[in-house]
Amino acid sequence: MDVEKKHKGKSKKSKNKYMTKFLNKILCITLISFYFLKVDQVKSLVPYYYFPPIKNLQKESLSIAEYAYQLLYFGQFKQALSLAELAVKINNADEKLWLILADAQMANKLFKKSLNSLIQAKKLNPNIGEIYFSMSNVYLKISQLNNAKTALKTGLQIEPNNYKAFFQLGNIFLMEKNYSEAIKLFDKSVKIKPDFWQAINNKGLAYFEKNNLNLSTKFFEKAISIEENAEPLMGLASCLRMKNIELALQLAKKALTKEPKYVDYSYRKEQLWGEKLQTSTEILLQNDRLQTDVLLAKSKINASS
Repeated sequence: MDVEKKHKGKSKKSKNKYMTKFLNKILCITLISFYFLKVDQVKSLVPYYYFPPIKNLQKESLSIAEYAYQLLYFGQFKQALSLAELAVKINNADEKLWLILADAQMANKLFKKSLNSLIQAKKLNPNIGEIYFSMSNVYLKISQLNNAKTALKTGLQIEPNNYKAFFQLGNIFLMEKNYSEAIKLFDKSVKIKPDFWQAINNKGLAYFEKNNLNLSTKFFEKAISIEENAEPLMGLASCLRMKNIELALQLAKKALTKEPKYVDYSYRKEQLWGEKLQTSTEILLQNDRLQTDVLLAKSKINASS
């Protein structure tokens, strides 16, 4: 009991110290905001207030950008954008700040502005792979697949061991129905990170469209052995629909419990499911013994929308 009270007292003290530090940082950011965005208004209110030199403010820009990045993580997209814009306004010669601004603009669906910010970052330092990987994400959002591929390939020349980039490049080929090339890229991704179940799962997607149910089954099973995710569960259920309906129904029920959205054709399409797998899944979901689960999944989707 005494130990617990001591621990709680220490935690409370640490929390208060953190909050004081956080409030001081917010005050500093607020003053900087006024200085850069509303200089005339500040001068009229506080005509003799001393502001730190520009060099010192530039040192603060990265700290402000880091706060913006934290806000992005917690879903505070508009607030993150405001802080990221401020950081760049203070110091527009740091490519890291432009990258964070691009992320904030991307989160706010300002895709053209995000692309322009990444172009600025590239001008400052063209040897950062992350810039090109971020550019590929923007190009995908505006449906420019060729530009997305080019950006990923350029980034991989700088960072040849980036497994996520190989995965994303494979996804583009999956979208283009070039299944053989997609599989090669997923293989490269898994070679770098053997437990990357998403790439293993997507090999299952590709092999299904190539009419190779045995390999599709194998890779869905392997993905499940790493992460019992709804996607490989439903994929495996569709593979086993003709061979083992009992197991297929069990897997489908578990998949819908984990993620009800897999009942929806459009959602599966967003996950890059091909037409052959979609057709097999639709037939499975029409099974009489799944109707209660299907209706429940649809009701959960409607309730959350």
